[in-house]
Amino acid sequence: MLKSKVAVQVISPGILPDDAIMLGDAYLRQWKIPQGQPIMLKFGAFRHYVKVVPVERFDGMRIGQSLARKMGLISSTTLRIRYRQENATLSVGPLIGVLISRDDPEARDRPFGTITMFCKELVDACEAQGAHVYFFTPDHITDNFNTLEGWVYSDGWRKVPVPAPDVVNNRLTSRKLENRPNVQLFIKETKHRHNSIVFNEKFLDKAEVFDALVKDPALVRYLPESHVLRGLQVLKSMCSKYNTVFLKPVRGSLGKGIIRISRLDTDSYSAQYATTLGTRRQHFGGIDKLYASLAGKMKTVRYQIQQGLHLIDIMGRPVDFRALVQKNETGKWALTSIVARTAGNHHFVSNLARGGTLSTVKEAVAKSNLSGSSAQDAPGKLQRAALEIAKGIDTHIPAHFGELGIDLALDASGRVWLLEVNSKPSKNDNTPLQDKKIRPSVRNMVRYARHLAEF
Repeated sequence: MLKSKVAVQVISPGILPDDAIMLGDAYLRQWKIPQGQPIMLKFGAFRHYVKVVPVERFDGMRIGQSLARKMGLISSTTLRIRYRQENATLSVGPLIGVLISRDDPEARDRPFGTITMFCKELVDACEAQGAHVYFFTPDHITDNFNTLEGWVYSDGWRKVPVPAPDVVNNRLTSRKLENRPNVQLFIKETKHRHNSIVFNEKFLDKAEVFDALVKDPALVRYLPESHVLRGLQVLKSMCSKYNTVFLKPVRGSLGKGIIRISRLDTDSYSAQYATTLGTRRQHFGGIDKLYASLAGKMKTVRYQIQQGLHLIDIMGRPVDFRALVQKNETGKWALTSIVARTAGNHHFVSNLARGGTLSTVKEAVAKSNLSGSSAQDAPGKLQRAALEIAKGIDTHIPAHFGELGIDLALDASGRVWLLEVNSKPSKNDNTPLQDKKIRPSVRNMVRYARHLAEF
């Protein structure tokens, strides 16, 4: 059985012309690759006619330095190869492009700021699996859509011209960047011209997720009642139904801008605002006064109003759960990890940016006020919910996602609730790396890219 993962050696100039490559003779025999006749060499959007020179007792591939440069390869590497007889095309890859928000060429050791370690980890994972990855920002996108500038790693980070990739992982962390005309045109044109596949192609907003999932009878049980806050009537109706409601910016993240409203008595309300320093409180003698205080904010921020839940807690500190679900090498959703997040003192949101702490699901549930069979069943219920919700997103939202961060909660009776879905789960350097090992989440990303590119 021939290996599909091969060592690709870049050899000194002058030995091989640009229109020739060397390949182990077993590949030519098994794949019936013609000798002396040009075949197409494909690497992402790069296409070039080459003649294949067989090499006895050799199971790799050799290419000249000049051809390697045109392919965006600056050193020898390991890649997967496949040959399609019907169109006489030898494909090497997969070539993965990761679209990131910003770079700093002056910071040679950390050109991507807090995600630099993640990017290097992805390089290592690609090397292990026989793939090639580069990183680019919206500013690197050119008008021709065949090539762009990308950062690669070879004894340090460097920028080189690279072909448009087989697979684009959209890691943009700002809607403003994602909506730039050149980014949208690049996504459209690479799909159309090169059959590139883009995953995590857009941000999700909270209202869109809840509106889509509420149509699915199997998922309704996970959804707290939610509406876009369009006026006083919606606020009145929700506050009369529930003692506590939450206002969440439709496009917010990291717990920013969340407001908890509690009814104190017949017509008296308390509003708590999540800030980096803790919770700020205000009291209102009537729903009209409360609404008037929100009206200014509503001019610039769209809010979703959501039923307040009686979450499990540890010594009065609310607990929720972040599940990371990713598509695997067969294109199916699988659970990669799930962690519990406990809110910090004086905070009602659990984000790490707000002083929250991480623990395993079992540890958090054991320390919480949930007991008996509800506590025993909790891990399995959370896992099931995460996978069902991910499948629901795929079914009901017309966009391609390969990984999702799904925030879940358990109430005092052990029922699972969906808080929100994030299509750009954080990859910051503050995520602990274990002994420089490649995290499963990073390995899975490469496996899914290989599946998409059929390598």
